[in-house]
Amino acid sequence: MRGSGRRVVVTGYGVVAPTGIGKDAYWNGLLGPGITGTSVLNVADWDPSPWFDNPKDARRADRVQQFALAAAAEAVADAGELTADPGRKGVIYATGVGGLHTLEEQCQVRIEKGVKRVSPFLVPMMMANAAGASISMRYGLQGPNETICTACAASTHAIGYAARLITWDMADAIFTGGAECAGTVTSVAGFTNMTAMSSSGRSCPFDVQRDGFVLGEGAGVLVLEEREMALARGATIYGEILGAASNADAHHITAPSPGGAGAVACMELALADAGLQPGDIRQINAHGTSTPLNDAAEAEAVAKVFGVPGPAVVSTKGVTGHALGAAGALEAVAVLLSIDRRLIPPTAGTTALPDDMTIDVVLGEARPWEPGPTLSNNFGFGGHNGSVIIGPG
Repeated sequence: MRGSGRRVVVTGYGVVAPTGIGKDAYWNGLLGPGITGTSVLNVADWDPSPWFDNPKDARRADRVQQFALAAAAEAVADAGELTADPGRKGVIYATGVGGLHTLEEQCQVRIEKGVKRVSPFLVPMMMANAAGASISMRYGLQGPNETICTACAASTHAIGYAARLITWDMADAIFTGGAECAGTVTSVAGFTNMTAMSSSGRSCPFDVQRDGFVLGEGAGVLVLEEREMALARGATIYGEILGAASNADAHHITAPSPGGAGAVACMELALADAGLQPGDIRQINAHGTSTPLNDAAEAEAVAKVFGVPGPAVVSTKGVTGHALGAAGALEAVAVLLSIDRRLIPPTAGTTALPDDMTIDVVLGEARPWEPGPTLSNNFGFGGHNGSVIIGPG
């Protein structure tokens, strides 16, 4: 990344997703069948108690916060003891919505029982920065503590920004990623009524029959660390953040810019930041939401930047659903696992591409590969675009 020359590596990561809790379970889920017959995909039988010493503390944390702390615990155990000063360790975390379940529940309490019955914990449970703040407090991280809230691009923006803080010598270690749990009755109604969600209950990114996304949930946490410090303490290095970019379509509140122009520019900026050429990219973890407009625009953008057929392309949303602000975190974890396992997972649920899509989507089964620089894309309502490039460590 451009900056002081300090390199940024991943020394730990953790994940909570509908496909599994923990890296191994998540990976096995990524190799599984696609989603069918549901509009919302939840983390089944979620029990927060293993990540809280006091049941009362768990009850006072929205589910999105619980997910974040569970993913952080795995990442911390994975990374080992960081040697950075507490004031040089921070959190740059992301969400698209925050504690929406708590807000909706307490709105109902107010309507049915009156204002005096609204929980005094409403604000600290619903606020978008609660997850990142909780990670900071639990692990004594006294450096920068900020929350990115740029819809579905939020986690990718957070990872890029966190890496830059280290590159710019403003921090030595950053916990980053994102969490989301937004499948409330009202939000699902809103997404459904704007025809963003699948009416068939399928997530089939880039498929000729795609008709909208399935809503997912979950959290991912990556521990980013300055490379020399990580090597000095003997840390395992899982990957390196090679480059990142953020820009805006400035076109429409929900629709991508025609021809994927904003996505093209964002990917080109990420390549420039990494000092790479399009031919250096070995895999693209696509945003690939399974919506007609997004997938068409992204496929066109990828073809413009990388040519035909270009690098292998996968969307993991065929099994995870679309976790909104957590999507980029879940997909960054998928990239790291793909590097570790030397396999690119298939785009579950997808069987046939439209004739005008010329990108090389991985279909059917996992594809062996020689790990190399991988581009992960995320694009959000509001015209937000984010790309991050992750390479082997």
